[in-house]
Amino acid sequence: MEVASALALMASAIFVAELTDKDALLLIALATRTKQSLVFAAGVTAFTITTTIIVTIGQFLVSSFPVFWIKITGGVIMIGYGLWEFFKVSKKKQEKELAKDRNRLLAYSSRRNLLSAFAGMVSMLAILDLAGDATEILTIVFVARFGNALLVFVGALTGLVAATAVETSIGNRLTKVLSLARIRLLSLVVFLIVGSTLIITTTLLPV
Repeated sequence: MEVASALALMASAIFVAELTDKDALLLIALATRTKQSLVFAAGVTAFTITTTIIVTIGQFLVSSFPVFWIKITGGVIMIGYGLWEFFKVSKKKQEKELAKDRNRLLAYSSRRNLLSAFAGMVSMLAILDLAGDATEILTIVFVARFGNALLVFVGALTGLVAATAVETSIGNRLTKVLSLARIRLLSLVVFLIVGSTLIITTTLLPV
């Protein structure tokens, strides 16, 4: 696959996955209550840090284990993760978890010192992202798929930056589209499609 096509594939997949993650609602909540440019900068910084970490982990896995089995395992995990996220909790419990994370982020953004508010949002977003996120699994799968850490880093970060720009600029208007129910359903669809495609293509065209 050509570099441009690979970048487009990764960026678009990560973009969709990020819009269907709880990170989207958290960034929107921040953008509607504080300066959008600050929230965007915090999001981009946090995602740059987490993407670097995840790509490094993915590269380590690729260099330590057979790529074929990483792809197969990644596909299975993606399907399982999508189903687990969809069925694991009730809507009320998920709303409570989201509200808790949102309140913690808003507490950081309300600080008077701009640098302190920025650092607080970056650290909180990075921790939440690394605690379990759809884009992380996709990123590791792409490292196994393309075998080029730098290419995956650029593609994944491009998708994340684009999603962050949409989330922080549209704000409340996006919440009318991204309800919790729709996020859970879209996440399930994305993971079933990508996971199944990865397993099928890897089985038919093993490396």
